[in-house]
Formats: sequence, C-alpha cells, structure tokens
Amino acid sequence: MNMISPKQDKNVALIVGPTASGKSALALDIAKKQPSVIINADSAQVYSDLQILSARPTEAEMGGIEHRLFGYIDGSEACSAARWADDAKTAIAHAQERDLLPILVGGTGLYVRILLEGIAPIPEIDPEIRHEIRSLERLETYQALQKADPLSAGRLSPTDTTRIQRALEVVRSTGKPLDHWQKHKTGGIADDIRLHPLVLLPPREWLYQRCDLRLEQMVQQGAREEVERLLARNLPKNLPVMRAIGVPEFVRWLTGEILRETAIEQAKTATRRYAKRQYTWFRNQCPPEWLRIESALNNDMTGIIETILRD
Repeated sequence: MNMISPKQDKNVALIVGPTASGKSALALDIAKKQPSVIINADSAQVYSDLQILSARPTEAEMGGIEHRLFGYIDGSEACSAARWADDAKTAIAHAQERDLLPILVGGTGLYVRILLEGIAPIPEIDPEIRHEIRSLERLETYQALQKADPLSAGRLSPTDTTRIQRALEVVRSTGKPLDHWQKHKTGGIADDIRLHPLVLLPPREWLYQRCDLRLEQMVQQGAREEVERLLARNLPKNLPVMRAIGVPEFVRWLTGEILRETAIEQAKTATRRYAKRQYTWFRNQCPPEWLRIESALNNDMTGIIETILRD
C-alpha cells in the first residue's frame, strides 16, 4: 500500500461516530500502517480528571503512538469548541511538518464542524440585553424570537431554551439574525487540507451492548474512585467535567442518594442516550460523500484502512 504524504498534500484523516463504535482501535490500526499522530476530538477526553469515564486511552493502549489533546485541560476549566479547534490546528500543522498523518478521532460533532468550517464572527453580546433575555419566561422568549428572527425560531424546538436565548441575544444585540453571522464563518481549515473522512455508524443494538459492557468495565477500573477524587475538588456543578456522563450518577451514589446498582443503570441509560444522539447527528450532519461504515468493525480492517489512506 502506498503511503500518503501529509507534509506535501496536507492530508488529514478523520474518524467520527458515536461512543463505543471502535474509533480509537481503528485509529491505532491506521497509525501502525502510516506514520501518524492521533488527535483527540472528544469533548470529555480533553479533561485530565476523566481518564476512566471518558474512555481516554491509557499509555498502554496508545501503543507507542503519539497522541495529542488527550487529558490536557484541568477540570476546573471549561473547554470551548473554539479553543479546541485552535489547539487542533496547531497539532495538525505540527504533525504535517514532520510528515506524520494527523488522525482526528472523536465523537463531538461540533468540535469537528468548527474546525473544518470555522466559527461565526458574532460580536460580544450586550450584558444588559443578555440579562433581560435570561429573565424572560421560556414561552415569552420563544415568542420574542418568532418576531425578531422567524428563521431561527422555525428551526428550533420551543423547548430548546438555551439555543432560543442565544438566537434572541444575537439578533437584539447585533441587529442581525443568527443566520447572517453563520454565513460568514471564518477560520475553518476544510479548504486548506486533503481530508480523508470516515463515519462509523454500526448497528444500534451492537453499539448499545458495547456501551453497557464498557460502563461495567469502567466501574471495575475505578470510575467510582475517579468521581470521588473529582468531588473532593469542590468544583462548580455547572462545569463540563461535572456534567460528563457518569459523573452526576456516581456523585449521587457517593452521597448516598441512590444505590450502586441504580447509579450504574442510570449511567448506562445516559450513555446509550448520548450514543443515540451522536448516531443521529453524524448520520444526518456529515456530508453524504463521506465514507460510512454501517457494520460492526471486526479484527480485519485492512480494506477500510486502505480506503481511508487512498491518495
């Protein structure tokens, strides 16, 4: 198999899909055939506090392959998609300079979208306008958005409070609807690289069984103790690290609010729901020309790897 030249052609491999779909294992297999750097594109795996519950690869699992943007942010911080995208651009460029293939791996669609397409250059929101909108009742906010920005209102569910507030803040603060700003995105790298994308969409029942099994393994590996250490830091409950799947459920277990078995079942349910949302997002949001694998991955992925690495 002919190897591609990341330095010459700005190649970037991208493996996305729901949690537990086999992305990390496939990335490692690619890296064994093509000198590579694996770059995290998962919003939970960026946090140093979530080794187990985020399923972040251990040193042994990394197999001697260089990994970037894994566990590099302290849980006391909130990592935005824009910050991750900037860090990913740096990691990609550094890999390409050394003629190593950057392999982006993750399940956070927003991260990937902002990296490829860029971000809308929305000006800072007027604090007074934000305060005024946040004090409105949910229905009142939606009705106000219907008048100020009917296009955004039509795209959003009346119960999607956060996005409704954001759209109303933008139009009232800038005088232009959200759609205007989204048409003028800047900073995306899609036109500057040669992308080799792959979307994993395995059978749902197989995926859900994998999610359940992995949660059980996390408990055996010390997930409860990981949350106990996190809880001891007394971090604000609204931080992303405190809202990661498994953390709220295990906190309730640790504080005696629920039993062990209940916490585990609730964490399994939350994981399956998250996987379902990811599955739907990647199936509907990824460009139709991106390669899709809709079967469960097996031990022989030679054909898939050759397709990804095709020059």
